[in-house]
Amino acid sequence: MNIKDFEKGNKEKIAVIGLGYVGLPLAVLLDEKFNVIGFDINSKRIEELKKGYDRTREVEKEKLEKSSIQFTDNPEEISEAKVIIVTVPTPIDQHNIPDLRPIKSATKTVGKFMKKGSIVVYESTVYPGLTEEECVPILEKESKLKWKKDFNVGYSPERVNPGDKLHTIDKIKKVVAGDTPETAEFLSQLYGSVITAGIHKAPDIKTAEAAKVIENTQRDLNIALMNELSMIFNKMGIDTKSVLEAASTKWNFLRFEPGLVGGHCIGVDPYYLTFKAQAIGYHPEIILAGRRINDYMGKFVAENTVKKLIKAGKAVKGSKVLILGLTFKENISDIRNTKVIDVYNELKEYGIDVFVHDPFAYPDEVKKEYGIELLDNIEKETPYDAIIVAVKHKPFVEELDFQEYKKIMGENPVLIDIKGLYNKEKAKKEGFLYWRL
Repeated sequence: MNIKDFEKGNKEKIAVIGLGYVGLPLAVLLDEKFNVIGFDINSKRIEELKKGYDRTREVEKEKLEKSSIQFTDNPEEISEAKVIIVTVPTPIDQHNIPDLRPIKSATKTVGKFMKKGSIVVYESTVYPGLTEEECVPILEKESKLKWKKDFNVGYSPERVNPGDKLHTIDKIKKVVAGDTPETAEFLSQLYGSVITAGIHKAPDIKTAEAAKVIENTQRDLNIALMNELSMIFNKMGIDTKSVLEAASTKWNFLRFEPGLVGGHCIGVDPYYLTFKAQAIGYHPEIILAGRRINDYMGKFVAENTVKKLIKAGKAVKGSKVLILGLTFKENISDIRNTKVIDVYNELKEYGIDVFVHDPFAYPDEVKKEYGIELLDNIEKETPYDAIIVAVKHKPFVEELDFQEYKKIMGENPVLIDIKGLYNKEKAKKEGFLYWRL
């Protein structure tokens, strides 16, 4: 297979399966040089993209309108592609067990319509071995083709950082792996032609899968350590942020921040590794301990909010609390696996009236997923007894300050600063009962 055959003006095509936070930016990047088909099962999503609208806000309207991507929800069009890249999500279920339905469903669809000589590449985060152990048999069954004889597979873990306009997909080094040296070399050339940061060729697919899953596991554990330290220092009356600022003066101290760990990567990926570890007879201790700590943080924030309300002399039941931000991270619309909902639910358990405002989240998605009506305006239910700044959205940083908060709050205002945005001493001088992780 020759890389030049896929360039614009030539006949071969590349299909990207799943056009979310990972798939769409990849399709747009590949489209700069190659013939690209963008497939998604969501017909509404396809119609929006054809009109130049990306509801994830990852790709600008001008870029979409300029692209020549063949957007489709018709799986038959996958048969036009020789290279098929699968970028569907890999979530977990309510028991923290990997939910392989999206990737298996996508693989079945690909298998039905792929042709002889194809290369199927997976970018979804999985446990080591999944591509060859789970996906290849499905591809063989659906296509009636033989692996390594009639088709090949590769793995190139996604490294998209949603909302990050600095570390865009082309500026992040890409790991590639193939089931044969030839496949790996082809993928190295394919991705290398559009990724300016360079390529790292892993020795095999399992190694690449393992590398991806430990990237987020490492971050998860480091944040868990900060969260545990935050809980310890909270009991000791020590400000965690001040401790981290002091410790960070040493050249080899790794600066991580305590916080809510949600989303579809850091809060999910470690469970793929622990699932596989347990399947082969090893019980992971440290990874699961970190997960328990991070999953507890929503409850910890809510409990400390209640303590501050009591200290302010407010009746907990019936008090009004405003949460600013619901998405799992700043400046994006993604609400999947957000841990802010844990704070919300815990406060509701205390009989508190909780209101949520998020300028980035889509109200219809929030209503469907969590049954919450987002406030259009933060002044709607004033005065608030407490405000929880949960997400560091740009409008919150640039437009809200202590004076703005005072306008919508009653006496003895409580300010819970999960992200550590504000100066603690200034907050106290302004009359706030202030708390942060």
